[in-house]
Amino acid sequence: MAAEVLSTPVVLGNRRRSRSRGLWLLPPLALILALVVYPLVLVATESFSGGLTTWRAVIGSAEFRDALLRTVQIAVGSTAGCLVVGTFLAVVISFVPFPGARAVAGLVDTMLALPSFLVALSFTFIYGSAGILRAGGFLTTPWAVILAEITFYTPFVMRPVLAATSQLPRAQLDVAASLGASPARVLRQVVLPEVRPALVAGGSLTLLLTLNEFGIVLFLGARDTTTLPLLVHTKGIVMFDYPAACVIAVVQIALSLGLYAVLRMALGGRRAGVD
Repeated sequence: MAAEVLSTPVVLGNRRRSRSRGLWLLPPLALILALVVYPLVLVATESFSGGLTTWRAVIGSAEFRDALLRTVQIAVGSTAGCLVVGTFLAVVISFVPFPGARAVAGLVDTMLALPSFLVALSFTFIYGSAGILRAGGFLTTPWAVILAEITFYTPFVMRPVLAATSQLPRAQLDVAASLGASPARVLRQVVLPEVRPALVAGGSLTLLLTLNEFGIVLFLGARDTTTLPLLVHTKGIVMFDYPAACVIAVVQIALSLGLYAVLRMALGGRRAGVD
C-alpha cells in the first residue's frame, strides 16, 4: 500500500512532463503545416481543378515526356561528373602535397555560399558570343547545363570525401605502399572503400539538388533545354496555365520524394551492413 502511495506522485509527474513535451511540439508542427504541408495541398488541389482531363493532357504530351527525360539525364550526368571531379580534388588535396592546397579547398568551398545563377552568368563571359571562347551555341545545350552544375555542386561531394580521407590512418596507407602496392592500387583498394559512404552521401545529395535545379537551367538552357522545374515556370508564369503547372509540380515533388525515400533506404541498408 505504501509503495502504491509513493508511486502515485511519480506517475503524475511523468504524465505532466509528457504533456509539457507535447505542448512544445505544437509550435514547430504548426509552422510545418502552415509553411510546407498547406502549400503542397493547395498545389495538389489546383492540379485537379480541371479533373483528370488536365492530368491526361499534361502527362500524355510529348513536351512533358521530353522534359522528364531531360531532367533525369541532366541530374544523372551532373551527379556522375561531381563524383569524379569531387573525388579527384579531394584525393589530390589530401594525399598530394602542393603549395596552396588549403587555398584551393577554400576556393572550392566558396561555391557553397554563392547562388547557382552566378555560375551560369560566368559561363556567358566564357562561352558566350562575346566571351573568351565564343561558343554561344554551346550555352543553350544540355552539356552546358551539366558542366555548370558540375562546377557548382562539386563541393557537395568534395567536402564529405575530404572529411572521410582525413580520418584514414596514414599507417594503413604506408603499410600498403611498403608492400609494393602502386598508388593507383592503394587508391582503389584502400582509399575508395573507406570513403565510399561519403561518396554515397555526397552523390545522393547532389542528385536530389540537380534534379530540382532551376536557376542554371533558366539562365543557360531555357531556349533549347527544358526540364520539369523550367516547364513549371513556363506553364505557370509565362502561359498562366496554373492547373498544368501544378500537375507538373506534383510530379516533380513525387519524383523528388520517391528518390529521397529510395536513397534513405539505400543509405540505411549500407549503414546496417557496415555495423
